Amino acid sequence: MSDPIKTAAAVLKEHRASIDRLDAILVYTLGERFKHTQAVGKLKATHDLPPSDPAREAAQIRRLEDLANEADLDPEFAKKFLNFIIAEVIQHHKQHQT
Repeated sequence: MSDPIKTAAAVLKEHRASIDRLDAILVYTLGERFKHTQAVGKLKATHDLPPSDPAREAAQIRRLEDLANEADLDPEFAKKFLNFIIAEVIQHHKQHQT
């Protein structure tokens, strides 16, 4: 008969290893995303375009909510997450404007 605590510990270790891999994927993905948004910010500054695009931001939020629903993720959480990222991107874009 197997020890339920050892079995639980092994399963917990597997979950944590998956979480660690996914965290790395998130960080590298965000890094790649910000490389592109930095390029967009420089392009906007070069062509005197506003740092934010409310219509695009709203469309992206709707798109992310749909993706969240498909992924079985709370759409409100996804929306807050994207809003956080958008706010950071806009700050970067404003830095390029000055």
